[in-house]
Amino acid sequence: MQFSSLAEFIAMGNHGLYVWSAYGISVVLIGLNVVLPILKKRQLISQLRQSYRREK
Repeated sequence: MQFSSLAEFIAMGNHGLYVWSAYGISVVLIGLNVVLPILKKRQLISQLRQSYRREK
């Protein structure tokens, strides 16, 4: 599929809202799948350090 202009590409034949919102939601979900485990790991390590200090 070829588009003659950038505006036509963004409009995607009047399906642009659906297409770009689907891309946006996908990017957000993939980002959360990357970021949330990293944050949970940091939180767990912090809790384990605090627990270790209390036991010492």
